[in-house]
Amino acid sequence: QVQLVESGGGLVQAGGSLRVSCAASGSISSIVAMGWYRRSPGKQRELVAAITSGGDTLIADSMKGRFTISRDNAKNTVYLQMNSLKPEDTAVYYCNTGLSLLAMRRGSIISPWGQGTQVTVSS
Repeated sequence: QVQLVESGGGLVQAGGSLRVSCAASGSISSIVAMGWYRRSPGKQRELVAAITSGGDTLIADSMKGRFTISRDNAKNTVYLQMNSLKPEDTAVYYCNTGLSLLAMRRGSIISPWGQGTQVTVSS
C-alpha cells in the first residue's frame, strides 16, 4: 500500500501562486499515475491534474494555463504549481494514485486518502 502526505498549502491573495507537494512512501513501485484532486465547500471532489511516471499529464480544463503538474520519480514526489489563483480555487487539495490518467479522471484511485492540504485564496 502507498502512503501519501500532502504539504505546501496556505493562504494567498488572488492572482498569487502556490506550490503543493505530495510525497509517496510504501509500495511505490506500483505507482503508475499520481494526481491531485480538490474538494471545495459544498462541492464534490474533482480531479485537478495527474501525471504518469513517463511524464504524460492531464490538467482539468478550468485549470489549463494556470496549473502545472510535475513529478520527481527519484523523490517519489508530485508537485502542483498553481499560478493566477482565484478565490474559487479555495479547497482542500488531495493527492492520490491510479492505474492511468483515464482512471484518475474517472475517479478510480488506488491509495487511501490523506488529510490533504488547505489552499485558501482571498479576494
